[in-house]
Amino acid sequence: MAGNGTRPENAKAATAPPQARPVIGPDGKPCVPFDGSDRPPAAGVRPFSPDQVCEPPTRAFMVAVRPNQPPLKVQADSPTEFVPYLKTTSLAWVNSRVGDLERDAPAVAASLGFSTALVGSLLQNRYSGYEDRENELGMMLPAIRVEKLNVNGYKYLVLLRDGLIFTIHGEKVVRLVRFARYADVIMRKIPVNIPMRDKLSLMLERILDENNERNFEGIRTIEEDSDEVGKMLSDPSTPMVKLSPIIYEMKHALITYLNLLWETQNVIHQLRYGDAELISDDPDILEKLEVLSEDVTRHIQLGENLSEVLASGLEVLQGIYNNQLQVINNRMALVLTWMTILGTAFLVPNTIATALANTAYNLQPSDAGWYSALLLASTVLATAGSWYILRRKGLLPKKVD
Repeated sequence: MAGNGTRPENAKAATAPPQARPVIGPDGKPCVPFDGSDRPPAAGVRPFSPDQVCEPPTRAFMVAVRPNQPPLKVQADSPTEFVPYLKTTSLAWVNSRVGDLERDAPAVAASLGFSTALVGSLLQNRYSGYEDRENELGMMLPAIRVEKLNVNGYKYLVLLRDGLIFTIHGEKVVRLVRFARYADVIMRKIPVNIPMRDKLSLMLERILDENNERNFEGIRTIEEDSDEVGKMLSDPSTPMVKLSPIIYEMKHALITYLNLLWETQNVIHQLRYGDAELISDDPDILEKLEVLSEDVTRHIQLGENLSEVLASGLEVLQGIYNNQLQVINNRMALVLTWMTILGTAFLVPNTIATALANTAYNLQPSDAGWYSALLLASTVLATAGSWYILRRKGLLPKKVD
């Protein structure tokens, strides 16, 4: 059988490639590819699937509305592939994920008609920035991620021009993938007959709100950790050496988190009162931006309240440390006091004995009785006198704690 080249039936099964294990998304569900199949996504523009629960395998997706046509939701490996579609859309939102924001963002922005100078000016800032150039508007906000007590801020670009909102971020930011699933519903609810800058402002407000909501999740994580610290503080047996670094790390994480929220607040404030050409002047729409600012302010206040709680925790630790030092000082004072009493008790009879040993007194063996009684009495009197004086002066601590 070996000569005719036949193979056992189980040989194919033995050489078949193993089935790939599904990747589990952040909500515990298997990741579903955007094209709804297990095949690698093909090149070019493809439909956007609402079943996606994980980070998209592609670099860009677009959600747009077109006159007298259903909304458009597509994805591609590069935002440049959306350029032909943008000619037919009335309002579009394009999101692009890049490997290195500092290096790749200017070229990616230029591919959709934005100036590289605008992006370069924004990226010069630390975490936030605002640039209004009349026909285009750019802003940079922090995307905050809190893991335990590790607070990280990632730059997140939002660019606007007539009929287009373009968001660019790095690999670590995936918060807008879920928002993209129902972004077309939001766009459909925007009135058709309002000015373009009103449409841009309404859509921009929802994108900023989504970013804020994800940023606000960080304070919950820090609060959970602070509850653990409170539990440790309630236990008097917890060593201070263990508590001090934890409270410091939490305080440092909270300060970093608040600084990033202040960066967000500055951008929203400039957007609300910057009077940009691409932002609406409608009072109702501006009120929505004001609500965003108030939300950030409220969470800043929550963070500051938590900071006060942590500060009080540090004061408690300092009080415990001071009490421990006071106990040690009291013990040392008690020891020194008794050493003073004992020293006096031996010093007085020793002085008497030294004086009477002089030949002028010519003591005889027959004087041993009253001589011994004198030394014993002087010792008792010196000890009692020293104890009484120190007690009256308050120099003898009653308790060491």
